Amino acid sequence: MKALATSLATSLMAGLSLFAGQADAQSIAITGGTIHSMGPAGLIEDGTLLMKDGVIEAVGDSALAVPDGYRVIKAEGRPVTPGIFAAFTQIGLVEVGAVEDTRDGSVRGDVPFHAAFDVSYAINPASSLVPVTRIEGITRAAVTASGGDHVLAGQGALIHLGEGMDLVTRPRAFMTAYLGADGGDEAGNSRAGAVIWLVNALKDANRYAKAPNPSEWAGVVSALDAEALAPVVRGDQKLLIHASRASDLLQVIRLKKEMPKLDLAIVGAAEGWMLADELAAAKIPVIMQPFDNLPSDFSHLAATQKNAARLSQAGVLVAIGDTGADSHNARLVLQYAGNAVANGMDWAYALASITINPARLYGVEKELGSLEPGKRADVVIWDGDPLEVMSSPDAVFIDGDEIELVSRQTRLRDRYMNLGGDQPLPIAIEA
Repeated sequence: MKALATSLATSLMAGLSLFAGQADAQSIAITGGTIHSMGPAGLIEDGTLLMKDGVIEAVGDSALAVPDGYRVIKAEGRPVTPGIFAAFTQIGLVEVGAVEDTRDGSVRGDVPFHAAFDVSYAINPASSLVPVTRIEGITRAAVTASGGDHVLAGQGALIHLGEGMDLVTRPRAFMTAYLGADGGDEAGNSRAGAVIWLVNALKDANRYAKAPNPSEWAGVVSALDAEALAPVVRGDQKLLIHASRASDLLQVIRLKKEMPKLDLAIVGAAEGWMLADELAAAKIPVIMQPFDNLPSDFSHLAATQKNAARLSQAGVLVAIGDTGADSHNARLVLQYAGNAVANGMDWAYALASITINPARLYGVEKELGSLEPGKRADVVIWDGDPLEVMSSPDAVFIDGDEIELVSRQTRLRDRYMNLGGDQPLPIAIEA
């Protein structure tokens, strides 16, 4: 099997070298692939995909003609998917978890703002974790504020993982809040306190919007935070609520009924399967980690690896991600999805949970998440089943640009794999 994989990889590299005349680097045709479009075209065997000027031009079967001047990549049956969307990360905010100077994902202490905290100002495009993540097929990510010491963590951003010094594609894309044990710690050490605080903060935002006067403002939140929450209460900004215990999830469902304009999603939902039908009826999507199956605390007593399958089968929109927002392991989202399949989730839905579903959750499904004409050309060619742990990308395209499959780790591997002869000194940053 390993020999076959090596042979297939060799064949693909040969295909990568094939050009149709003097090809424009932005005009690319992938032929002979098993295309998982995640869109209306569905699964296309022996499919052809055309990319031009950063967008997908056409997707079809082998009858789709390749125009003159296109670079042709022969996929030879290999899977072709949309770029993977990491739904909950801190890529670019946390470089070394143990070093405070490299942690920019939260604000702590006596500051006059929490909801107004905007992570887009701190995202580091030179983070070594960007190439580490993208060479695993992840092309987009949601970057969140973390809990800090408040119910409201702040506003997150959507980013691409391509080249360049500006990764942020949508600043202030969502707000993150914490209920349950995490939120309760900062609201009088009570789950009830966290719910009461959040509800009144949202009511404050409505009140402030009607009479914005910072000099005379008195409320649960500062005037700065009340203003930042205005898009949330209007339903213009997604509100992610981190909660795991079934009773906390029930409070989120009630909040949606009380304030129907809110555009809510839940992060965590370890006991979500207990309220699967209710979450589906309320149309509240979930970002979850299928490995979350141990009773690590009293919010996870009913956690199970079948949670993802049960929620998806009930009709809940499920996006799979690292609910701890780990900046280093966002790339493992494919393994999480594979394990969801092993525990009952449909394979195609698992792939959707890391492509089109996160795009739908964040309201960017018209641009990302599937292989359809007019969408951004985020495309990955795999050497095997993308949800299998031993599979990896053979080619990654972000906005139609092919990404070099190189990271700090691969450079270190290559440097020390052969220690014979003179070795160049390592450099910190490419000139």
